[in-house]
Amino acid sequence: MFPERFSNLPAYAFPRLRSLLDAHAPGGEVLHMTIGEPKHAFPAWVADVVAEHAAEFGRYPVNEGTIGLRQSICDWIARRYGVRLEAERNVMALNGTREGLYNAMMALCPEQKNGKRPVVLLPNPFYQVYMVAALSVGAEPVFLPATRETGHLPDFTAVPEEVLARTAVVYLCSPSNPQGAVASDDYWRDLIALAERHDFRIFADECYSEIYRGEAPAGALEVAHGMGADPERVVIFHSLSKRSNLPGLRSGFVAGGPECIARLKLLRSYAGAPLPMPLQHAAEKVWADELHVVENRRLYAEKYALADEIMGDVPGYDSPQAGFFLWLPVGDGEAAALKLWQETGVRVLPGAYLSREAGGHNPGRGYIRVAMVAPREEMARGLTRLRDCLYD
Repeated sequence: MFPERFSNLPAYAFPRLRSLLDAHAPGGEVLHMTIGEPKHAFPAWVADVVAEHAAEFGRYPVNEGTIGLRQSICDWIARRYGVRLEAERNVMALNGTREGLYNAMMALCPEQKNGKRPVVLLPNPFYQVYMVAALSVGAEPVFLPATRETGHLPDFTAVPEEVLARTAVVYLCSPSNPQGAVASDDYWRDLIALAERHDFRIFADECYSEIYRGEAPAGALEVAHGMGADPERVVIFHSLSKRSNLPGLRSGFVAGGPECIARLKLLRSYAGAPLPMPLQHAAEKVWADELHVVENRRLYAEKYALADEIMGDVPGYDSPQAGFFLWLPVGDGEAAALKLWQETGVRVLPGAYLSREAGGHNPGRGYIRVAMVAPREEMARGLTRLRDCLYD
């Protein structure tokens, strides 16, 4: 016997990609532009901090994060967003944000909303854990198109009142993955006001918040605080994976109202996987340092400019505001990814693997996602091959 709620899940994006491409020989030097795994250097002193505290691998970790780590996170939030939080009440360390984005649904989504099955609103395309989390608690995922026509962010004003009456949670990623769109202050303000009227919670996935061009993206907690919204209304998720090029450190955090955090801590004490103590000490230092983050943004700024130079005349090309992906229109994402692999050796991800069909349409089907994480010269070769193969 197996649960039915997961019976129609497709294979995850990267096994699907291997099934699509690996039976075919690459048509040139293999260049990987699929996974969003940062390749810039992380601070060299991280290894020294881990080594200094290596003896603490022999201890069980502090479940919610050491007070030093949580205070370092609170200090970063105050510097970045101007919001003062309490380390004991408002923040919990995570073993990567995927854990938090999933378990927040377990801890915070009610079994019913207004006497009916709850709804979880998701952007489409989206980070796939959002959908699986909704299914895990028996909620109904409702997919909102995040397309060029909507500015690559969901149009919440188009959601029917009867759906909003059942909505318990909204997931929103800003800057968005895969399109690199940024929710403005006004966009957040309108969504938070809608949440206040209809009594739902916002899970703000802000993992790409520190990779941007121009002004720093607004934060959901910052806007909610300025509005005087219910402190339990917005829950934010951040990570060192992209900000600091440390995906293997698995250090993230969740921050929000004291009741939300208390419920998350309680669930985690039963079902969590805390970060090992030496890694918590390293994360504490990394959240306190901004010099490496500024340098990281400089390197990505060079790549934004390079992408604009190579792809700027491609019909439908939208230069990303933030993040490190290109979301490129190709007509048929799977066909384009296979053609590109067979003719050039460049490996990209079909957009349909990041979205779901809703209302008879999959908004990712006509796109590919291209990760700009490789060194600049390698990225230039990959994008040039891509343009010549798919657009010339």
